[in-house]
Amino acid sequence: MPDDPQRRFNLKEFKAISRAISTYEDLNILISHFVEGVSRAFKVKGASMLLYDEVEKQLFRVSSFGISDQYLNKGPVFLNVRDDSFSKGEPVFVQDLQNDPRVQYPEAAKAENIRAMLSFPIKSRAHVVGLLRIYHSESIALNQDDVDSIVALSMHLGLVIELNGLQNFMQMLCGAMASLPPRMRKGI
Repeated sequence: MPDDPQRRFNLKEFKAISRAISTYEDLNILISHFVEGVSRAFKVKGASMLLYDEVEKQLFRVSSFGISDQYLNKGPVFLNVRDDSFSKGEPVFVQDLQNDPRVQYPEAAKAENIRAMLSFPIKSRAHVVGLLRIYHSESIALNQDDVDSIVALSMHLGLVIELNGLQNFMQMLCGAMASLPPRMRKGI
């Protein structure tokens, strides 16, 4: 990355995305708006969010913006041990998707006219739960303040995802408790 690229993310956009993370009640709408907001703020080709499924050991796309269905349906996205964004929980910048050994589908990236990818971990406390990927048709460099902003927003989003999972678990547990016969609920 160049020493000091121009800032792409201004405070107004940061505040709007941060406010959305804090206030949206529907996680799917939040994720959709988050991905679109990042794409528009950085003026890139598109972005997508992938969440990790521990059972399947792969990443599943939950939202995208600016990317074709053909690219999105290219095949499963398996974790690569060389993917520092997930394994180390650090941002990764891939400047040439067609020639980087970490890229799973270089032909699909070429057909989609995607040259560069920025991958940010979405963390919930110490655990990475997914990735935010930003795609562009040309090489891209981010100012360190922009990188820090995305890292902070991704961490907040990770906590919201965890909270949503806990709320879903509690609703499921309450539903199971309510379905017990009354005699079994007395001591609970």
